[in-house]
Amino acid sequence: MNRETVRNLSLAASLAVVWIFFAALSPSYLSARNLTSLSVELSITATLALGMLLVMLPGQIDLSAGSGVGLVGGIAAVLVFQHGWPAGAAFVPAIAAALAIWFAQGALIVLQRIPAFIITLGGMLILKGSFWLIIGAHSIPVSPGGRPNLFSLLTTYYFSPAVGSVLAAAVFVAVVAIVWRGRARRSGLGLAVEAGELTFLKLFIFGQALLLGILTANRFRGVPLPVAIFAAVAVGTHILTRHTRFGRYLYAIGGNEEAALVSGIPVSRIVIGAYVLLGGIVAVTGLMQTAYAGASTTTVGDLMELDAIAACVIGGTSLRGGHGTVVGVLFGALIMTSLLNGMTLLAISPEVKFIARGAVLTAAVWLDVKLWRR
Repeated sequence: MNRETVRNLSLAASLAVVWIFFAALSPSYLSARNLTSLSVELSITATLALGMLLVMLPGQIDLSAGSGVGLVGGIAAVLVFQHGWPAGAAFVPAIAAALAIWFAQGALIVLQRIPAFIITLGGMLILKGSFWLIIGAHSIPVSPGGRPNLFSLLTTYYFSPAVGSVLAAAVFVAVVAIVWRGRARRSGLGLAVEAGELTFLKLFIFGQALLLGILTANRFRGVPLPVAIFAAVAVGTHILTRHTRFGRYLYAIGGNEEAALVSGIPVSRIVIGAYVLLGGIVAVTGLMQTAYAGASTTTVGDLMELDAIAACVIGGTSLRGGHGTVVGVLFGALIMTSLLNGMTLLAISPEVKFIARGAVLTAAVWLDVKLWRR
């Protein structure tokens, strides 16, 4: 087995330990209702983490994503609640603002050669202040009069069992096609491929996990819409990073930026593109997170950038760039979300939650240093 496979198996074992621990303390942890709630929380956190993956692969970072999540949701909520815009129309300027902001941040980082840490730290403060100004430091509901609209349905809509099963089957077929196409391409180029039996085992386990998830969700209300959104983002991100020239360039830049530049890779354009894609994912996450909260409040998005970074690093993404996968990010996000969900279910105090999140992030960075030291 290669190091990536060993790490994924270790993450799966760690996740099992977390679930067993919380299930022993609270039997309702593994109930259909709580697992469905967990799937919504996972979808939101993991979606943002996938955006973070895109900028971490070329060796960059973003500390403003959490503030951006709040800002995007705040813009949309204000347009819907205070100005009477249809929810779909309100999404457009909110998403456009995110794309423009992250394009500007990426351009400053690359063209002015300012460290990403500084630019995005400043962006975090600017976006947070702008967010509070836009909502007037008040709670702005996502739907006037409590009537369901497209905004509120983002996290309250559930697919019927039949539709959810079809969507799960489509995801499984897409994953199988992507995996076997990748094997065929590597084999055609004369590159090493893992044993077919191991690939089959991975796909079999994935299929079983997907089936179990569908059966569990159908015992409650069905598959939540955020899960479908996350699945689409995950499949798209995997194709982008593993099966396109853009994705290969991200890994090459993270591995050795100077060598990538000498090789003719348009480093500036690729890194800025990664930040723009992150901006789009921040927008999607912001709309889902605000809908999940039911209103745009000053706390929406708090610390989400740290959860996203932790999910990436736990899943094997290197802070130095050049290493990281969608599957690893999914495992990392699942571990982070499971911890937070379990602590919430046990009514653990916010102080302990902060300590736990900090401890997990510190441990993840330490592991990153040990595994990818060079």
